[in-house]
Amino acid sequence: MPIHTLIAGAGPTGLTLAIDLARRGLAIRIVDKATEYFDGSRGDGLQPRTLEVFDDLGVLPAILALGSPQPVFQVFQGGSRIREIRMSDPKEPTADVPYPNPWVLGQSQTEALLRHRLEEFGVRVELGTELIGFVQDDDGVTATLAGADGSETVRAAYLVGADGAASIVRKELGIAFEGTTDDSVRMLLGDVQVTGLDHAYGYWFAAPDDPREGIVLSPLPGGQHFQFGTPLTGQVEPTAATLQSYLDKYSGRTDLRIDELRWSTVWRPNTRLAQRFAERRVFLAGDAAHVHPPAGGQGLNTGVQDAYNLGWKLADGSRDLLDTYETERRQVAARVLGISTALLRKHTEGDEDAHRRGEETRQLDISYREPGLTARLTTGDRAPDAPLWDSEGRPIRLFELFRGPHATLLCFDCQAPAPTAHTHAWTILGPDSSSAEAVRTNNAAPHLTDIDGYAFAAYDASPGDRILIRPDGHLA
Repeated sequence: MPIHTLIAGAGPTGLTLAIDLARRGLAIRIVDKATEYFDGSRGDGLQPRTLEVFDDLGVLPAILALGSPQPVFQVFQGGSRIREIRMSDPKEPTADVPYPNPWVLGQSQTEALLRHRLEEFGVRVELGTELIGFVQDDDGVTATLAGADGSETVRAAYLVGADGAASIVRKELGIAFEGTTDDSVRMLLGDVQVTGLDHAYGYWFAAPDDPREGIVLSPLPGGQHFQFGTPLTGQVEPTAATLQSYLDKYSGRTDLRIDELRWSTVWRPNTRLAQRFAERRVFLAGDAAHVHPPAGGQGLNTGVQDAYNLGWKLADGSRDLLDTYETERRQVAARVLGISTALLRKHTEGDEDAHRRGEETRQLDISYREPGLTARLTTGDRAPDAPLWDSEGRPIRLFELFRGPHATLLCFDCQAPAPTAHTHAWTILGPDSSSAEAVRTNNAAPHLTDIDGYAFAAYDASPGDRILIRPDGHLA
């Protein structure tokens, strides 16, 4: 069976793309050179817009069941508890934003849930399989894969490099990875169990004379592990003994014991943006296209949304549509890199509000609108949610209508056309619509009733307006 898309890299970006393509019935392969799945927290912050993507892909209930809200952090300096802080204030869900708060789940757990969803479509990740080269022509890509049983040649219509910051796909294309790596700032990161700490809280143990120096411990859901982070000032080995010495030094306590070091790495600020995100039939997504400082929890989320933007365009195959992937996502990546860099600068400069995360980190305001447009809601913006009644008087949400690989046409107080395989169409009646009876007696398309005018308000809609929602939840 011919392959539609070959995906190199099975992290959150590659898995999201694989699910989106597989649910469209397209033949895909997803390979990863690693011989076993990653086991660690790494990108553990899921932003509200990513939760909306996972809602559409059918994995959100499992994500919410395994994860947890952002914790409250207890701050200690010189061994004394001085205050409690939150990274962001919890917000109540609204009609148009059902998931307003970030969610915490270790990256390996997120990946496991995405793999399980992908397997429901009959696709499995091929571990120990490395992309070692490719050539492309006008009709497709010929790739060479190497695995335990030797090498093989694969023909696919498209190739997507979701293979991380050291992307072989990007390097083979000769695309510059512009930016900087700052070797003057290094942090030791990883996952540990700590006896003696209440796992319901996060902790920042700071040096008595410099609040920037210390160790942070953030609780991870699904067990008793904490994700830790501490600045490095010399050459040290990332061992449990090293971490124990840091904890002893900064906490001023002798009753805290590190019992297990599950994963660790030395991190340095690496801020880079690929000069191009695509070349003909080959595309870059996630860390292969952009790498971020961890401040603000933006990297994993931006990669997931790269894949969500790209999937329906690959399925369509139109060259004009595929060209919009780079146009739309590269400007988003540049903006997000700016946000992450500014937050990191606050940390390094000792800003007392460096821990605070604003609306810009939740990614709900990401838009592909044309420059200069000033309307409150316009083409390219995120499509809001809203509560409705169906024709039987049962509650339903717009996000439920959007769920799936199709586009959605909303017709406000006007008759919707019959749905097609690629576009579902709905009539939205206002609570006091004068045309309601006429629409209800015409069975050309299903109709829904707005609850208290939320849908009309969210879309700035007037009777007769028809609004098309792209498969990735943005206004077309």
